[in-house]
Amino acid sequence: MDESLAKIRHDRSKKDFPALKLDDDEYIEFAFKRARICLMMIMGGTALGLIIILLAFLLVLMGQAMLDEMGKNFLFIILFALLAATTLIGLVSWRIYQGNRLFITNKHAIQMTMESLVSTSFNAIDLSSIEDASFRQDSLMQKLFHYGTFRLSTVGDETTYTFKYSDITPSDLKAVIKLISNAKSVKRISKTDNN
Repeated sequence: MDESLAKIRHDRSKKDFPALKLDDDEYIEFAFKRARICLMMIMGGTALGLIIILLAFLLVLMGQAMLDEMGKNFLFIILFALLAATTLIGLVSWRIYQGNRLFITNKHAIQMTMESLVSTSFNAIDLSSIEDASFRQDSLMQKLFHYGTFRLSTVGDETTYTFKYSDITPSDLKAVIKLISNAKSVKRISKTDNN
């Protein structure tokens, strides 16, 4: 690739993903997120919870004759707490969804995993050390909504890195495999040049 084009792509990658520590000649080829169905489930669950709580508010307001003032206030406090908790859970779930990414650069595969607001991890794999890349769908729901598990297996220590709920396409997988093959070729050429 032309050096000036690589520099432009590097600068763009640094601007778009400032949290990543990219080498001077490294740039993002692919940026995968979790499948959109996960986000729809988060939003749908939060919306359903909020609707149920709002309906409970209406029931309390309409059933005023059956409750004394203290009972009604107690129910309102509980419903407000549930409303706040449901909103907070929805926002935290959305943030965790956003925090799970897989980046494929021209040199590395970088996985950002967030399991909670305080539990995050970064894994970086040299593309030339990847032995196998695969995508697997295990259920009808995964096939219907086009998501599954993307796996990268390394040479040597036989570590497998997985990115669950990925919406990678077959053409993306082919392109990633081609990048891995190119990285291995470059490494072989540099080894022969050094000898």
